[in-house]
Amino acid sequence: MTVRHDELTVTWLGYATVRIESDDGTVVYVDPGRYGTLTGEWDRDVPHPRGRTYDERDGDLVLVTHDHHYDSDGVRRVASDDATVVAYESVDASAIREGGRDVEDLESLPYDVRRVGYGDTATVAGVDLEVVPAYNHPDGRNVGADGDPLHPEGFGCGYRFVVGGTSAFWSGDTDVLDVHHDLEVSLFVPPIGQNFTMNRTEAAELATSIEPELVLPIHYNTFPDLEADSRAFAADVAAGGVPVVLDEE
Repeated sequence: MTVRHDELTVTWLGYATVRIESDDGTVVYVDPGRYGTLTGEWDRDVPHPRGRTYDERDGDLVLVTHDHHYDSDGVRRVASDDATVVAYESVDASAIREGGRDVEDLESLPYDVRRVGYGDTATVAGVDLEVVPAYNHPDGRNVGADGDPLHPEGFGCGYRFVVGGTSAFWSGDTDVLDVHHDLEVSLFVPPIGQNFTMNRTEAAELATSIEPELVLPIHYNTFPDLEADSRAFAADVAAGGVPVVLDEE
């Protein structure tokens, strides 16, 4: 399924991977890869598989939010030869490898690689970009057995970006933060899984608060811990007077 919004064509490829193309031909990917999203080879118990063989290599801009969503093979599958890869400053391939997942160093990839931090702004490949904080609250529900946040402050980010004249916001893996309520967003692509991030209820409340022109949920039903009732989410968002669409097969 492909979603049209303003001058954008938007496709959720699975997990946290979204492809956005403007009518002028600019292509942006967010957090490409992992869990068979672009290979169709699932390595977990997946209740709602969306994976497929995907190797388009047409992306002008590739955005990476944090270690959990960094997949060097995924980047190679979506990035064009002259692509720019923008990644949060703390993305650490060596730490990912120590955790048992084989990835290439960001700077070894054959692209223009730029690292960014909270509050940074830039124009890359004609796309205006703003780096937004993303983390779990220390006193919230998304903490580990040791009481520490699963995504501590400084571990990852989200991105608000403008492509083809339309603003979009992918929050990354985060709880709802105060700064999110101040964003002016046309397309909002929130995570709605039941763990690790804002859940469907919290995401719906944020959508009602920022009043985007369209909401497209992602980052759910990849594996059991990310199960979510997307139709209930859509009903909550619509009840708040905000347009919502589900990109589901």
